[in-house]
Amino acid sequence: MQSTINYIRKSARFPFVLALVLACATVAWPQKNDKKLAAKAEESKKASDVFTEIMNVPEKSIPQGLLDKAEAIAVFPGVIKGGFIIGARGGHGVISRRLPGGWSAPAFFNIGGGSVGLQIGAEKTDFVLLFMNNGAVESLMKNKFEIGGEAGVAAGPVGRSTAATTDAQMNAQILSYSRSKGIFAGLEIKGSVIDPDNDDNVAVYGIKANDILSSAHKWPMAQIPSGVRIFPQTLSRYSTRR
Repeated sequence: MQSTINYIRKSARFPFVLALVLACATVAWPQKNDKKLAAKAEESKKASDVFTEIMNVPEKSIPQGLLDKAEAIAVFPGVIKGGFIIGARGGHGVISRRLPGGWSAPAFFNIGGGSVGLQIGAEKTDFVLLFMNNGAVESLMKNKFEIGGEAGVAAGPVGRSTAATTDAQMNAQILSYSRSKGIFAGLEIKGSVIDPDNDDNVAVYGIKANDILSSAHKWPMAQIPSGVRIFPQTLSRYSTRR
């Protein structure tokens, strides 16, 4: 390698060769990031579609009062759960935090967990999580966050009114919902682990999930990559508090 560099240096065409090498190096990264961005854009669209479909059925959707109180919203579309005796779930999703002026760029997270019991086959489930206070949001800043561990979780109510909510639901830091086979309802999912997919976050934004969701970070919509902008735009259609 060193001998090749020395040869190039001695060559009269060194400036041209060097410029060509640098140009090739520069175009390699955007191509890789563009591919990653396309994949994350598709993921953001799926999450947006799930949220829109749920909210378009008012009598079975997330109550507006709770939605407007949420400090962050996560959507994990098509999480796979299956197995025989020992089951497991796994999937990818996006989380946006409510900030002054709107919703943050979506940070990319993974969800995983296991369960033991009599279960056969596999199914895909959409999960929606409402983080109801800043303490719950700050829990996401850890490398791995267990739902129902430090932050209390409860099955979220559905429908137009929150009058039927229990004390557990009103005091929970996280409200969880699921949709499987077309049925949307509150479901308490303790034990699932959420962790940031920082390889993807860095590839798309150049920063990690902590910085994306930081309350100090301002995200004008125009600065969010257009491919993933659909998720915070969707949240803004249904909740515009502040």
